[in-house]
Amino acid sequence: MQAEFGVIGGTGLCDPKLLKNIQEITIDTPYGQPSGTITVGELGGRVVAFLPRHGKLHTIRPTDINVRANIWALKRLGVKRILAASTVGSLREDYQPGDVVFCDQFIDRTTRREQSFYTLQEGKVCHISVAEPMCPQLHNVLLDTAQTLNIKHHKKGTYICIEGPRFSTKAESKLYQQWGADIIGMTMVPEVVLSREAEICYANISTVTDYDCWKDHAVCVDDIVNIMKTGVENVKRIITEAITKTPNTPTCNCNQALKSAFA
Repeated sequence: MQAEFGVIGGTGLCDPKLLKNIQEITIDTPYGQPSGTITVGELGGRVVAFLPRHGKLHTIRPTDINVRANIWALKRLGVKRILAASTVGSLREDYQPGDVVFCDQFIDRTTRREQSFYTLQEGKVCHISVAEPMCPQLHNVLLDTAQTLNIKHHKKGTYICIEGPRFSTKAESKLYQQWGADIIGMTMVPEVVLSREAEICYANISTVTDYDCWKDHAVCVDDIVNIMKTGVENVKRIITEAITKTPNTPTCNCNQALKSAFA
């Protein structure tokens, strides 16, 4: 079963009520096993593949996510567009818990993650451009969708991706604010980079769950879980509507990203 859209996120996003004609698919890849089985089904007349980023029981640490296998598996299924949901901390007063942020930039602070399909074994080096990491067409569709649904959102944001799984110190949190980061998370890199290498359109949907540790009390897992109970419903509404209203014909150049990427 071939899919046009891929959705990456938590298990709460894969709601059986949203999909018709569901299939559970297991894929082996040259990079090992993906995070879990991929649920493929029909949504709004389009075929969608749901992949739980941390595994179906949320047992995979951010550093240990086999992102290359995840993206390769979605590409194998025919996916041309990825909507990636994540939870983040806010580094700004006006990006409040419960808000949705549609990131347009990132700062990478990870240190242990492979960011290319083209390692030494492939015999060539890929210098992929991520100057504008998000697919502009998908990004605009998400903005229009959130506006239509009257969901509080922010049109752009710089996502700083840290290694995790620990949260930041106050000193780190304040440093990231000085750098101009708006939100902080642990999963967007290298997901967005590998999607570009795979020539798949990618757009991020971030839900703010806390103020990291620079404001009030330090973030804890309970804060995140409480906000996500309502936040996941908004994300599902956005994804459902965005998939149905995305034009069939791409207007971006994501599918030609490798054209000038090799030395």
